[in-house]
Amino acid sequence: MPKHASSPSLLGKHVPLPASPEEAELDRVPAPHQDTHYLARFTAPEFTSLCPVTGQPDFAHLVIDYAPGQWLVESKSLKLYLGSFRNHGAFHEDCTVRIGKDLVALLKPKFLRIGAYWYPRGGMPIDVFWQWGRAPKGLWLPDPGVAPYRGRG
Repeated sequence: MPKHASSPSLLGKHVPLPASPEEAELDRVPAPHQDTHYLARFTAPEFTSLCPVTGQPDFAHLVIDYAPGQWLVESKSLKLYLGSFRNHGAFHEDCTVRIGKDLVALLKPKFLRIGAYWYPRGGMPIDVFWQWGRAPKGLWLPDPGVAPYRGRG
């Protein structure tokens, strides 16, 4: 699991891309409107990791939705954390579920889901979906907005 600070430590600073998810630091900030159910979405259309067998790059379009509890993830730290996977060798399923679990551990949200739409290698795309908790009643869950595979672009 990546480190996390008690208050944002990366904002306003030049920070190099972490060499690995273990070296990355995820920051969180207090969530406004803790008495209201709302959805926050992060989309990373150019996520990259490495195949643990061949060392070749794998590419995905990530959609992360969560209903904040007490905390929000600070976006710069999330961007650097996701970027740290560029040098990380892991299967699609491992990357996807690890990101979800790391965010749940950091944020303790009311609900979180991650959809990872992996581009094909060997002629077959692998899409991975993981969810933690149940969406609060009345929470608007928009469609992830990623079309089924047809030569994504």
